[in-house]
Amino acid sequence: MNIRSLTRGDGVVIGAAVLLFVASFLDTFDGSGSNIPNAWDNLGLVMSMYVGGIVGAALIVLARGLPQQRKVVGLDLGQLGVALALFSAWTAFWTIIDPLGALDEFDSGVDVGAGLILGLIAALVLAAAAIATPLVPALKAALVGAPRPAAPQPYGGQPQGGYGYPGAQQPGQPYGQPQQPQQPQPYGGQPQGGQQQAPQAPAAQQGGGDFSPFWFAVPVARPLYAEDGSPAPIAELAPGTWYLAVEQRGPSLVAQTQDGRRGVLQDTTGIQRG
Repeated sequence: MNIRSLTRGDGVVIGAAVLLFVASFLDTFDGSGSNIPNAWDNLGLVMSMYVGGIVGAALIVLARGLPQQRKVVGLDLGQLGVALALFSAWTAFWTIIDPLGALDEFDSGVDVGAGLILGLIAALVLAAAAIATPLVPALKAALVGAPRPAAPQPYGGQPQGGYGYPGAQQPGQPYGQPQQPQQPQPYGGQPQGGQQQAPQAPAAQQGGGDFSPFWFAVPVARPLYAEDGSPAPIAELAPGTWYLAVEQRGPSLVAQTQDGRRGVLQDTTGIQRG
């Protein structure tokens, strides 16, 4: 799970879930005749309102952190989480309206307690954040920013400290043995002394004009679509990882992943260039 994929909205969802968990241990009803001190003494209430909301929040955060979408009964984990969050808020609202309906015995002296009031607030915040996160730019921002490269690199080189970058541990190299630094090479020149040259994008990928391939990182997880225009994403770019932009198509970029797959990144707002 990539924590850098989480957004500010996910942080609100996590906070609301924690608040909902705390509320489940507070007094649900106030009154001399009430024998239900908290939600855990009422199985139907705790499962539908409290546990349902907490599970929904967990599914929303899990779906955001996974590299690929997972489905349950035909629904994405995130969609199922939003549905549970809405169900939790719906249950909390009607329990506040009719608290006697949640009791096993009718008691006119019973009123709602702190656990139910706090639970309603947490459930409403949870449902609102789950719905608004994909729509509000402030909530779509990354919860944890992607690390910036140490210094800009010329074309043909790669930023330090990540996948495929110079100085990274290479397959077959003894652990702990540092890799010999590579001497800078002018663009188009040949490596000297048998040194390994940093990977370069083929000339056919440059897309013509003044465009030069460059390394970039995304602030939040974003889908990568097929070049033929198919609506289904072929991969998901995750924050904290560098990708190679090989071509520009209007406002979009053709990006290449570490395993060699190419696709179109339609949303390029806020990307960090290496």
